Amino acid sequence: MPGTVESKGTVVTRNLIADYLDIGATGEADFRLMSVFETIDENPNAQTTQKHYTADKSATTLTTGYQTQFPITADLYKDNEVVEFIRDIGEEQKLGVEADYIRVRLYEPIAKKGNTYYARKFRVGFEVSSIAGAGGEIVSIDGNMNAIGDAVIGEFNTETKTFTEAGTPAA
Repeated sequence: MPGTVESKGTVVTRNLIADYLDIGATGEADFRLMSVFETIDENPNAQTTQKHYTADKSATTLTTGYQTQFPITADLYKDNEVVEFIRDIGEEQKLGVEADYIRVRLYEPIAKKGNTYYARKFRVGFEVSSIAGAGGEIVSIDGNMNAIGDAVIGEFNTETKTFTEAGTPAA
């Protein structure tokens, strides 16, 4: 219909995506909000293969998997347990440290469940590239959280800080 403007939808700003990291050392989950990070990006890094089938003139590209990486930049605060957890991995050159990381869409609440939102859980390893800061600057930590295995789809309650995998019966 001429003159009709189609809505673009509602913009999603970065503060509507919450990031939680399990820093529990006792084996019991201890999810903490990643609150002093300037960036926590998500790069799915689709893995592909090309096939050129005999009946086609052009090649076909198939997505065969993902190698997800989360580049991070954080400011170092001495009383922020998430940043201290990651700082210690780099400073103490720890190897093989893994943790559960949850990415929450605060703009997608779960109907009839207070403080509960669509979420994805990843098992991640850490790659601390830099702990740096010039005179007078806040020290920053740069690196990557590298996904291990597949993402788990579910929901996360921001009050109780519990993740429930999709399809899990209610308790």
